[in-house]
Amino acid sequence: MNLPNKITLSRICLIPVFAVIFFLDRIPYNYCIAGIIFVIAACTDFIDGHIARSRGLVTNLGKFLDPIADKVLVSTALIFLLVRPETLTVLWQGDWVLVYAGVCVAVVLARELIVSGFRMVAASTGLVLAADKIGKVKTTFQDIAIAMLLFGANFFGVSAASRVFNAIGVVALGIAAVLTIWSGISYIVKNRSVFKETQA
Repeated sequence: MNLPNKITLSRICLIPVFAVIFFLDRIPYNYCIAGIIFVIAACTDFIDGHIARSRGLVTNLGKFLDPIADKVLVSTALIFLLVRPETLTVLWQGDWVLVYAGVCVAVVLARELIVSGFRMVAASTGLVLAADKIGKVKTTFQDIAIAMLLFGANFFGVSAASRVFNAIGVVALGIAAVLTIWSGISYIVKNRSVFKETQA
């Protein structure tokens, strides 16, 4: 297993650490610490990709593992945020925030399920599909939204900073949802030859 794939696996290993810290309320500022862990995990996505491309270490295993690691990390974090509504209602109060966040999360999860199924169909024909550029931009906005919402939940007791982070996170979540729809449609259209392969 090469270095980029090991980095990808480290991202997957950080997910349970993130989960434990997120729910350990006895730890002061646990959401912020979870946010730091999330940022570290998210950064490995850019690091493994850069190393793989610059050193010619792109492999089918990497093409398969990298998007899975992204999806599990992002999906886990988004679901956790919905489970803990206090992470979403720092600046704006009311049920509308939770409904808005719920719709955005549902869009993201639905897209990931559809694209994952599409990749499985492609794999059954011997094709391994890598993530495209729009998908990477989408992932970046998802990461920003999640990190900002985690930091906004209680940024080490600084309420002003918490409100700013929360505002950025809520807006970024909406942008991420739009990009999620766009990237999903673009990805399937771009790789529509998969359907021809399955019919052959």
